[in-house]
Amino acid sequence: MDQSSTSRWLRQPQLRAGAILTLLALLAAVAGPLLAPHGAADFVGAVYGARAPGAPLGFDYLGRDVLSRLLLGGWSVVWMASAAALAALAAGTALGLVAAYAGGRTDRALGWSADVLLAFPNLILVLLVVSLLGREPWLIVLTAALAFVPGVLRLVRSLALGVAAQEFVEAARLLGYRRRQILLREILPNLLTPLLVHFGTMLSWAVTILSGLSFLGYGVAPPAADWGLMINENRAGLQAQPLAVLAPVLMIVLFALGANLLAEGLARIHARTER
Repeated sequence: MDQSSTSRWLRQPQLRAGAILTLLALLAAVAGPLLAPHGAADFVGAVYGARAPGAPLGFDYLGRDVLSRLLLGGWSVVWMASAAALAALAAGTALGLVAAYAGGRTDRALGWSADVLLAFPNLILVLLVVSLLGREPWLIVLTAALAFVPGVLRLVRSLALGVAAQEFVEAARLLGYRRRQILLREILPNLLTPLLVHFGTMLSWAVTILSGLSFLGYGVAPPAADWGLMINENRAGLQAQPLAVLAPVLMIVLFALGANLLAEGLARIHARTER
């Protein structure tokens, strides 16, 4: 990418805002364990203690440093949400392309399966699986991804059907291209813009669902730090120590909003470069 293209990207306000917000959340998640002054389970202050030197966000309901738990609690949210969204995007895109191109019984079977999963609200489906099988991180990620796959499948199938009717795809068929080549080289590149937008949306959903699981007690187990868990633990003392709740809420909002803005900004730039 040349310098002019880079400067043009940086001039996009939506992309710039999304990149800044996402970078802040990622820095807090990745570098947080190195910057936290105390451990996640260290009792270093008064219960719901106010801000003090060395503890700018005060203390939580057990006297633990809120800043330390905030810095330590972002990694689980970021990696699990990103993994769930990426897994759903990959699986849903593959299944959607197969459904659109194969048609017939394959298309109907995949569509019926997607309808069955769509009948369950995402959070209810994840809660059901986690409550029955346990709350291991890999299981939570897999279940969240499974909840998102039907939406990706439906989107990709609908878009791929429109692209498959274009002349350049028909020409590729007449030239004897293999089905895999047509799907990956002719159809998939034309779906990148809406897929980028949908990925940002899924990332926001994943952050919300995973934080909601922790809030309900089905996510990361205490005494480990997690932004959603921090909200649940300290909500009873919201009036006495609001920072213990507002700080993790702000980080969740920053990450979800930043990822959404970043994906939409990238999608708009990609759409302009194709014209």
